Amino acid sequence: MSKYMKAFKNESYLQSSVTMFLYFASWGIWWSFFQLWLTSKDGLNLNGSSVGTIYAANSLVTLILMFFYGTLQDKLGLKRNLLIFSGICAALVGPFFIYAYEPMLNSNFTFGLVVGSIFLSAGFLATTGIYEALVERFSRVFKFEYGQARAWGSFGYAVVALLAGHLFVINPDINFWLGSFFGVLLLLNVCFWVPKAEREEKKRSRNTTQASVPSVKEMLSLLKLRDLWAVIILIFFTWTFYTVFGQQMFPSFYAGLFGSVAQGQQMYGNLNSIQVFVEAIMMGLVPIIMNKIGVRNTLLLGITIMAIRIGLCGFIDNPIAISCVKMLHSFETPLFILSIFRYFTLHFETKLSATLYMIGFQVAAQLGQVVLSTPLGMLRDNSGYAMTFHIITIVVVAAGIYAFFVIKKDNQDVNGEPLINQAA
Repeated sequence: MSKYMKAFKNESYLQSSVTMFLYFASWGIWWSFFQLWLTSKDGLNLNGSSVGTIYAANSLVTLILMFFYGTLQDKLGLKRNLLIFSGICAALVGPFFIYAYEPMLNSNFTFGLVVGSIFLSAGFLATTGIYEALVERFSRVFKFEYGQARAWGSFGYAVVALLAGHLFVINPDINFWLGSFFGVLLLLNVCFWVPKAEREEKKRSRNTTQASVPSVKEMLSLLKLRDLWAVIILIFFTWTFYTVFGQQMFPSFYAGLFGSVAQGQQMYGNLNSIQVFVEAIMMGLVPIIMNKIGVRNTLLLGITIMAIRIGLCGFIDNPIAISCVKMLHSFETPLFILSIFRYFTLHFETKLSATLYMIGFQVAAQLGQVVLSTPLGMLRDNSGYAMTFHIITIVVVAAGIYAFFVIKKDNQDVNGEPLINQAA
């Protein structure tokens, strides 16, 4: 506890925590109900195939931008240019959805699809990894625990998710306007709050930038690494379903378990908020767990929980039981995200951390969504939720078996920062 409280004396930790809180608040207030907005009668009333097409288009543009964002952030080092751009987009999210995106999707679906995918990817979907990668870099430079700072992002998402369900039933536009409100706060934060240690580090790094920043050739050479492709394949068949299952399908599936759509939407908001609150707590605890059982075992545990969570949803139709299953997400997400981050900094050069995370994790997951979103949306339309969930579970179980044999042990090929307690 004393170590945790000590972090509050670190200005860089405080600023990074506030940044994560505001970013996820500006995103979560509308993103947590994006699928319901697309499918509900009070929204756009789209079918599963159309929703899948929207998610696939978003993922395709995000995929393209991630290559650019990842390499650019590695060049920028500790500079916040991309965060400022993201903050501008977050501040404009309300006007965009209400006065541009919704009218375009209603009048010309294809045009709205293209414009929306560019805006959402540029401002949110492609920048999430940048926020996480940059804060992780701050944590190493300015000596604080990344998991604790990332936990504030989950906390911010949880706070707004609790409000989002009740506001969505009143008027979805309120969610989008609040997204802009948090976006303005985010923009002010990243523009004007620069801790003293960060300013000093930027001055020192001016003379060493060329030596420490990876070249384009080094970045492109990553695609030749067999070890990186092993991770990409794993992410493609696991974390892809964080969005395809968790965002594209689960909200409407869960809301449909209740007597009325409005009740289901409110209950989903409450459940989602509780789940993310617990997730925020786990973000602070998982680094401790990871130091005890190792990075590899933490990742395998996350995959196991994912398979159990999705699999049970295919067999249960009781809202109370499904709510309990949904809570497994609170443990799965921190176990997966933090262990993947640590896997990259353990087995690869740390100066390439942003590019590795974008290509090996974020890009791989987006590629999976591009390929799988529409087919799985069509499968849901034709065969229902249960069959779709069964198929996803089989894929995740197969990927878990693959990971057991392919993912490196913690004391094997350590090319980055060694784990203090190499348990596996």
